[in-house]
Amino acid sequence: MADDARIPQRAGAPLVVGVGASKGVSVDEVLGLIDATLSDAGLDPLAVAELATVDGKLAEPGIVGAARKLGVPLVSYAADELAAITVPHGSDDVRAAVGTPSVAEAAALAGGGELLVPKRKSSAAGRAAMATCAIVRRPHLRPFADRRDGPPTRSEAMSLPATEAQHDLRHHGDAEVRDDGELTDLAVNVRTGTPPAWLRERVADSLTGLAAYPDGRSARAAVAARHGLAVDRVLLTAGAAEAFVLLARALTFRHPLVVHPQFTEPEAALRDAGHEVRRVLLRAEDGFRLDPAAVPEEADLVVVGNPTNPTSVLHPARTLAELARPGRTLVVDEAFLDAVPGEREALAGRTDLPGLVVLRSLTKTWGLAGLRIGYVLADPETITALQRAQPLWPVSTPALVAASACMEPRALAEAEAAAVRGASDRAHLLAGLAEFEEVTVVEPAEGPFVLVRIEGAAEVRARLRGLGFAARRGDTFPGLGPEWLRLAVRDRATTNRFLQALDQALTLTTR
Repeated sequence: MADDARIPQRAGAPLVVGVGASKGVSVDEVLGLIDATLSDAGLDPLAVAELATVDGKLAEPGIVGAARKLGVPLVSYAADELAAITVPHGSDDVRAAVGTPSVAEAAALAGGGELLVPKRKSSAAGRAAMATCAIVRRPHLRPFADRRDGPPTRSEAMSLPATEAQHDLRHHGDAEVRDDGELTDLAVNVRTGTPPAWLRERVADSLTGLAAYPDGRSARAAVAARHGLAVDRVLLTAGAAEAFVLLARALTFRHPLVVHPQFTEPEAALRDAGHEVRRVLLRAEDGFRLDPAAVPEEADLVVVGNPTNPTSVLHPARTLAELARPGRTLVVDEAFLDAVPGEREALAGRTDLPGLVVLRSLTKTWGLAGLRIGYVLADPETITALQRAQPLWPVSTPALVAASACMEPRALAEAEAAAVRGASDRAHLLAGLAEFEEVTVVEPAEGPFVLVRIEGAAEVRARLRGLGFAARRGDTFPGLGPEWLRLAVRDRATTNRFLQALDQALTLTTR
């Protein structure tokens, strides 16, 4: 290569690096290949905007670690989507093994752009190549250097979760207790002691009107008034889960993206509707905090939870607001926001952010998971599109009565008192967990649950079951591995009993 060809191409040349790898490839090998390829092509490492790969390699530690050390998001595509992309250096052997003729070239080209460097392989004496990469210039992405105050830092060591390539997106906390009603439930995030007696009575009274078709006008108006919105900005749904299905099927978008780890139902609904979903995986090393710059510009539907299940992270409203822009639907799942004292960082009620869709659930705080009631707050056009996708009378009369009741001033005051009490109970749990050297907690936690990392968590969880407690496994959440558990916050007496059981479980595990 001529010397003048090695002059770095900087401003205006954001790059996507497509990466493939054999199982067990090291971070250093992937990173070394990328560095060498950029250097040989005279490309500036600070222009790298993202790494891309196939879904089956999304959790390969060498690839995950390379993205982390570069400080850029790792996005993935389904194998059949990549198989449809024409690549210059495909291989039938690779197609047979992975489903696409070249992971590196196809992943790099999946979002469009110009192929600058075709597939290159790493090499080492005595064995076959284990990593591949290809580089594309994608003008509509912002280069990394434009999104940060300085160059990326490469830590000397990086802790990589041992996640599986595939996650059970349909696994939820109720599966932990469904077949054993004797367990103390720390796996489900529904507030204990609910629904309260007054709410049960209101629902029971509604049963005399079951002969009539449901009429949601009163409940819809109550929700609108509670958030200071016009009625045409509100849609009542059979829980937030129905809202995710409606969003996936009724709206028009090409590049949906889900910020993980978070509640898995949004991605499951998108995939069921035939969409290829990209992921941004937040890092434990960053406290699972979201940097808006990690979301690619071309993402035209972005889903994020706040506070996020299972991390219990409460993202600042200003951070989420940075994701909003014309041409993008920004879905913020606020199912647990009413469990945060003062509902800090809420976006519900905002009308100034383009494309904002806020989801709320009444099943958690009020113990109505079996009744199914939630709602969507969005611009009137979006509400109309979602409503057209709903079946007739999607919300039952008892659920509508419950929705109206939960919007009343005394109910809102009760929810706030429960949130304050829950924050105190969470602090007690966190203080107890801090006594265990084996336990690392994601803090600050702001939801009615906490996420913990424990070496050998699967065995600990099994031992806890034997001691009478159900905890939520974490490895079904993209971005988490088998060392993670989610624990619901309970009253102090329950927490004290749990901490004693945890002490026994950890002791038995380390013998």
